Amino acid sequence: MKLIDLNRNGGIGANSMYLKIGDLNILIDCGLNPKLAGRLATPDLGLLKDVDLDLIIITHCHLDHIGSLPVAMRLHPNTPVLMTQSSRMLIERMLHNSANVMMRQKEEANIPDYPLFTHDEIDRCAPRIVGLPFNHVKKIHGKKDEIEIIFHRAGHVAGAAAVEIHHKHRHFLFTGDVLFENQRTLLGAQFPSGHFDTICIETTRGTTERPIGKERVNEVSRLTTSINDTIKRGGSFLLPVFALGRMQEVLSILHDARKFGRLVECPIFAAGLGMDLADYFDEISRKTKDVQFSRGIIKDLKIKPAPRKLIPGEDPKQNALYVISSGMLVERTPSYTLASGLLSHARNTIGFVGYCDPDTPGGQLLQAKTGDDFLFATANVKAKVNARVERFELSGHADREELLEFAIQTQARAVILTHGDPEARAWFMAQLTAKMPNAKILDPVPLKTYQV
Repeated sequence: MKLIDLNRNGGIGANSMYLKIGDLNILIDCGLNPKLAGRLATPDLGLLKDVDLDLIIITHCHLDHIGSLPVAMRLHPNTPVLMTQSSRMLIERMLHNSANVMMRQKEEANIPDYPLFTHDEIDRCAPRIVGLPFNHVKKIHGKKDEIEIIFHRAGHVAGAAAVEIHHKHRHFLFTGDVLFENQRTLLGAQFPSGHFDTICIETTRGTTERPIGKERVNEVSRLTTSINDTIKRGGSFLLPVFALGRMQEVLSILHDARKFGRLVECPIFAAGLGMDLADYFDEISRKTKDVQFSRGIIKDLKIKPAPRKLIPGEDPKQNALYVISSGMLVERTPSYTLASGLLSHARNTIGFVGYCDPDTPGGQLLQAKTGDDFLFATANVKAKVNARVERFELSGHADREELLEFAIQTQARAVILTHGDPEARAWFMAQLTAKMPNAKILDPVPLKTYQV
């Protein structure tokens, strides 16, 4: 198998891996780096200029895995795209939202490359996108060779899949983004056990060792307690969330807590793409059973739309719970603007429930100390860190020890590292080298060709 990591900056961002297996050319994922803009945010698809691409596979519908898909489909107009049924139900809505965001960014930040694709282009591409059930065997034929593809449930988010590929007598597994634990809305990963010749694993949480007592059930309880305490002392609680997956999970947690009398009565505000996607989750729940979510949760919680015009640096003083995106407080998002008003008041809390890139405002705020000055640059606001800033271990990614254990039991001849910052990959490299001495452990340099 020939392999090239097309994510030109490595790390987590424009995730995209080119494979040549036999005479078949395959692209797995085609994301967008949220920390960059324009063409620099895309994978380096120029390396595929003269490649007759047989297939594009999408592991799940987060932007760092699909954000450049229409660009790849434009460059390869005859290439089909495979993903799970649930991802197929979500992907067009996610791409249309991305086109809207790029149009807004073009105006606000004067980015000439944007939009990378249009709404019309998404509509034209859509008929080439096919959804498959989990555990269904799909045969793909090249000029001479044939491969079999099977999607396995990967947890993480609705529709997320690991990709198993059979070619002759060799078995490959690409995990995509993984969560082994069950969530309120979603079952955990269900991977085949036993031998694989090559595996490619995500490494997101390679620097994070889960402390004893931070199990998911305990963190849910701690989150509820923190919300109750904040509301009772007259403050507001901001939960920055990812629109796809994390918002629906948090709403389910809040619904259960309210149903059993564990959540204080208070206004709950939510808005944006995540609320729209709640309808899609409801449909997926009914049609594929891949998630457990009902639109009735929103009615039961009496959720109100968040104010359309949040004022930078101003605390709305609603003594309320806000569940809004973005999950990393990315600039010019509702959570970023609201945080700029909440942060300087000790009565408030900002609680993170997912991964935060260290270079994003959310990641920087988690590293700040009480009393520090914190600059919301694009909001032109400087605030003292007086509010409580907390992290709750409810990540959508597997603990590093779980992924390590999975990798070891596969007895793979080669292990490829992906989707992680350099320090996270370094931890996996050291552990796998020690525990799998006969395996080739590869942390691919972006844009370099490897024979595996």
